[in-house]
Amino acid sequence: MAKDDVIVFSGVVEDSLPNTMFRVRLENGHKILATVCGKMRKLRIWVNVGEHVRVEMTPYDLDKGRITFVERNRPSNDATTSA
Repeated sequence: MAKDDVIVFSGVVEDSLPNTMFRVRLENGHKILATVCGKMRKLRIWVNVGEHVRVEMTPYDLDKGRITFVERNRPSNDATTSA
């Protein structure tokens, strides 16, 4: 199986567990156990409860996944510059 053979879902972090594990509710309603991918761990990117995340899962085990991206709401520059 190649590294590209993964299923990608969007979800919301519901609970933070020990050892950088998180309970994530996917967009289809399923709840899975997810961990932070190695690159995010190396760069010390934090994941908080309530944030929207992108999760990769293997087709062999649909109960576990890997968080690969955290979608943060950042304010735009247009709202701060009003003339």
